[in-house]
Formats: sequence, C-alpha cells, structure tokens
Amino acid sequence: MVRYSDTGYSPDRSIGYLVRRAHLLGSSALEPMFASEGLTGMQWSALVLIWFKPGATAADLARELGHDKGAMTRLVDQLAERGWITRERVPEDRRCINLSVTETGAAVALRCKHRVVACWNDWLSDWPEAEVETLIVLLQKLRATLTDAEGPCA
Repeated sequence: MVRYSDTGYSPDRSIGYLVRRAHLLGSSALEPMFASEGLTGMQWSALVLIWFKPGATAADLARELGHDKGAMTRLVDQLAERGWITRERVPEDRRCINLSVTETGAAVALRCKHRVVACWNDWLSDWPEAEVETLIVLLQKLRATLTDAEGPCA
C-alpha cells in the first residue's frame, strides 16, 4: 500500500524529516546539561549505551549511534581517560575489546539520566499518557522495520 505520493510529500509530512528535526531540537536543548558534567551529547549517548549494554565494543557503539569508527575510538579514549569506562580484552578474540562503565561513570550517567527524564517529562507534560506510549511503540516498530530492511531502497 502506498503511504506517500509526490503531490502529498513535504517536509512537514516526512517521517524522516520530522524524526530528525525532533532529534536535533531535543539534542540542542539537552546539550547544556551534558556540558555541565563535562560531556558532549555524543559522549553521553555512548556512555549511556555502555551503561545499559555492558560489554559493547567501540564498533558496536559506532554502528548503534551512526558514528565513524575512528571518531568513536577517540570518544571511547576520552571516556576512559576520565575514568568513566574501562576496556577489557576478550580472551577468545584479543582483537575485541569490551567496554564497561565504572562507578564514577555510572554516577555521571545517572545524574544525566535524571535530568534527561525531567526534561522529557516537562516537554511531554501536556500529552496524554496513551499518546506518549503510542509514539514510543510506533518508533520502536519503525526502528525494527528499518533494521530488518534489506539494503538500500530501489
């Protein structure tokens, strides 16, 4: 079934544009709170992913966050230098290095998480709870659809 047509397609009706624009607006509003902890938004994203998925590798993070592998390695270096994460070689494959959050890193992540939750609760305070849940479910469904899509569009 066709969901878009050439005549009805505009940025204000584009899922990609709307998701990207919402991400940019939210990111720029959250950036100062991360800066107060000495983090950038990308560093926060990496730190929180490692916190929720211990054992992730820099390559995993780069893939998950759509970030360059070399830049992600430098970002991981910065987090390790601050004592927020540790690296551990996998005995079965010495090329693979798993990442874990330290107690100090977890404290930073938790402080930021509290602020992020407060911001989103403020932004969505006028939304009915059912709409917020529906949005989350639909975005998860979209993520799954795009993850399962094979190759580029024709």
